[in-house]
Amino acid sequence: MIKRLFDLVASSIGLAVLAPVMAVIGILVKRDSEGPALFKQERIGRSGRPFTLLKFRSMATAPVPAGPLVTATNDARITKLGSKLRGTKLDELPQLINVVRGDMSIVGPRPEVARYVAMWSEDDRRIILSVRPGITDPASLQLRREEELLAEQADPEAFYRQELLPQKVRHYRDYVESRSFGTDLVLILRTISRVITH
Repeated sequence: MIKRLFDLVASSIGLAVLAPVMAVIGILVKRDSEGPALFKQERIGRSGRPFTLLKFRSMATAPVPAGPLVTATNDARITKLGSKLRGTKLDELPQLINVVRGDMSIVGPRPEVARYVAMWSEDDRRIILSVRPGITDPASLQLRREEELLAEQADPEAFYRQELLPQKVRHYRDYVESRSFGTDLVLILRTISRVITH
């Protein structure tokens, strides 16, 4: 209850304060390349329920034939502005709307697409999907060079499935099994610090 109240208050304040910034980013995205300002993708949330995750669009709408679900820094689909948004994590700001809606929490395991959730064990799904997914979590901070690592691979999606996804699942489980309000505050501060220093 405290966590949800904090999420609702913090995300509402965040949206109010950041509204001008988000408006400018939305306009820049529209001017940078053809397509909508927001990118929408179905992810798996609490109790296995799908929801629509929101981000500022960082890719061209139809640059190449259907690409992989993971994205490397050298991905031809990423726009010039999109590269900057992804590097600073400003593309994630619309997820504050997901938090207000109750789809997400500010801190929690990052939501995955159904294809990757299906690769988790039944026990992993039971534990990880018992909480709302989050905007930030220990895995996001630990694997902050994820897109660079993927860019170094001949088959980024295979590397993600075989190497990065198992690491993320371990981080997700560790977070869920040891989470606390104090831990969440530390993760939020670490995330803000990372964005500012970047």
